[in-house]
Amino acid sequence: MIPSIFIAHVAPPLLDDPNWVRELNTWAQNLPRPNAILMLSAHWENRPVTIGATRTVPLVYDFYGFPEHHYRQKYAAPGAPALAERVRQLLKGSHPVAGEPERGLDHGAYVPLVAMYPDAEIPVLQVSLPSENPRELFALGRALRPLRGEGVLIAGSGFITHNLRTLDWSGQSAPPSWASEFDSWAADALARTDVDALLDFQRKGPASQIALPTREHFIPLLVSLGAAAEGERIQFPITGFWMGSLTRRPVQFG
Repeated sequence: MIPSIFIAHVAPPLLDDPNWVRELNTWAQNLPRPNAILMLSAHWENRPVTIGATRTVPLVYDFYGFPEHHYRQKYAAPGAPALAERVRQLLKGSHPVAGEPERGLDHGAYVPLVAMYPDAEIPVLQVSLPSENPRELFALGRALRPLRGEGVLIAGSGFITHNLRTLDWSGQSAPPSWASEFDSWAADALARTDVDALLDFQRKGPASQIALPTREHFIPLLVSLGAAAEGERIQFPITGFWMGSLTRRPVQFG
């Protein structure tokens, strides 16, 4: 069975970091090769669950202030119309589904894919996060879980901590205590498969209001968690590094 994963994607300039690109590419090479990839990014929230383009369309450059070459980045992965139809089938009766056929991959989706699967040969479909409600997102992952047995890589893309106001872009400062504490708490809760704690991360996670002043980067993890099977091994394939207050910790379920 293909694992479900959570990817920490940060911003497009990480594609200029050969170490980050190499680590994600090595991780991808060690995963079973998927037939298709279903992406759920922190940067697309839309209710109801909305299916993006099922053919190759331009990327969404949903950022500003970066060097010009980041606005020329391409990732012409094949569309996944069969996967889109399968998602509709799986969510029928439990989650309303809409379509936005011209919506391309945003940077939360394509930035990690450029590193992981640079040849852009695997069909990719992005769907929206329908809300920021943890239990609803966990249930969405549960509904999508059968895709893993069909060769589909379910990938949530966000960040364990995300407070850009405190970010040291030089990456030279030591991680602040609140970021270390929240990251360690999340890692421990995942290792113990403490679903209740993770779904209640804002109340139970230490310094959560500083680590996550907004929720959108953490919640894709809950979809990936929902797609995990009972008793599956949870791995942290890359130990992570710090850029000021942000930790890059990918998670692999199964």
